[in-house]
Amino acid sequence: MRSFAFDARSAPYSRPIPLPGGEQGSPADATGTVRVAHWLATDNITVRFEAAVDCMITSPGHATLTAIVTRADEKAGDFLGKRVGFSVQDGGRGRDRVGFTWSASADQNEAGQWGPARVGTCLAPAAFATVTRGDYTVRHAELTAPPAGR
Repeated sequence: MRSFAFDARSAPYSRPIPLPGGEQGSPADATGTVRVAHWLATDNITVRFEAAVDCMITSPGHATLTAIVTRADEKAGDFLGKRVGFSVQDGGRGRDRVGFTWSASADQNEAGQWGPARVGTCLAPAAFATVTRGDYTVRHAELTAPPAGR
């Protein structure tokens, strides 16, 4: 069993990036926290990690967000410092769905070897997993235009 707790808010143009044109940040910049708990039946333990939200884009009833893992139990230690992606579908109580990158994506390097996918900002798979307990609420907001003078 997995559980996800999202507390994310839009924070447009708050995370400048050191690339040409990135000085002002992005309209999808966001802040907040994601908490994940995953019960490992084989070990009879719950593994947890926490991540700091860096990007979020919404549409009516849907949100896609990414976060950098800032704290992890020992069994999830490989996640520390890595970006993970999530998608949430707010279909109403009993009809919500969630998606997450680490069990749904992989990547191939130039030599053809497979490994974990590198996750870019605001990238996540479709919300593929049914939510069995709880109720997510997505409040859509249009992306904000760049600040005046930029």
